[in-house]
Amino acid sequence: MQDYVQIIHIQVSATYAAGYRSTAACVVGGPRATEKAEKTAKAILTRCRRIFHQLNMDDFTAVHTEVIGRDRRSEDERRPLGPKDVLLWMAVTHRDKKALEFFSREIAPAGTGMAPGLCGIIGGRPKISPVLKLFSFLYPKNNFKITIEMNGEVVDYNQPNVPTAEYLTRAYPASDSNGNGANTSCRDIELPKGDCSYRLEELAFTRSGDKGNDCNIGVISRHPVYLPFIRSQLTAEAVESFFTSYFKDTPASTKNKVQRFDVPGVGGLNFLLKGSLGGGGIASLRSDPQGKAMGQELLDFRIENVPDLKKLALEAVMEKN
Repeated sequence: MQDYVQIIHIQVSATYAAGYRSTAACVVGGPRATEKAEKTAKAILTRCRRIFHQLNMDDFTAVHTEVIGRDRRSEDERRPLGPKDVLLWMAVTHRDKKALEFFSREIAPAGTGMAPGLCGIIGGRPKISPVLKLFSFLYPKNNFKITIEMNGEVVDYNQPNVPTAEYLTRAYPASDSNGNGANTSCRDIELPKGDCSYRLEELAFTRSGDKGNDCNIGVISRHPVYLPFIRSQLTAEAVESFFTSYFKDTPASTKNKVQRFDVPGVGGLNFLLKGSLGGGGIASLRSDPQGKAMGQELLDFRIENVPDLKKLALEAVMEKN
């Protein structure tokens, strides 16, 4: 087998200052808590912008609000307004630290002069901190002279010379038109239909995390029988649609916002969601900047019109015994 893990580049990373940020988190309780939280956030931002205008200051460079406790995946107004206790998350950035001092001071008055039920500002008055963003790029490793010193003896290291285009073609074959990665060992087959429906949680485990501004979601089938049915419906397009609101900051020119890869041996799938974290890490204004909860949210995805998969799994176990 050819070696496809040869490292031909080094990663160069640098951080740079990109203004300031401030985050407020407030509990809102009572009937229509979601609606009250949304109106409170809008009122606070309107007051701040009025002050900015009067002082000839620029607007916020970025604003992100969430109502935690309701479904965050969709902004569909037809969804129910949710429970009676929610958490209002507001995060903003600005080039001028002074502007965020106005924002910080406007949070407390909301508890007495805006929607009723705002009952706790977590952490007190919002603090202001610098925004640090990451810039990374790959640089050809063979442009550096590398020496290795061991036990006082210096040994020259000669980087293997493999043409970049040739190496990348072999190691990373092109994806297909459906956004699926090339390592697709489990191909779609004709599957029987049925009248059963399952939440993904009943059929698979999930876990997720960040890679910069991208999120990886791993899905592992609870039984080999389930995998073909999961794979046939949990497509890259279906996952993109499921997390539609997470891509609102992703450039429209981005192709295949979600890519799917098979993970042979463990009965799994891996999904790469490009630009889904609002900047990622400390640059993101979201309450989940590393996408740790996205895998759990995907458990609500429904696999529909399939046979009784529990029965099929039991029959498979009985056949083995």
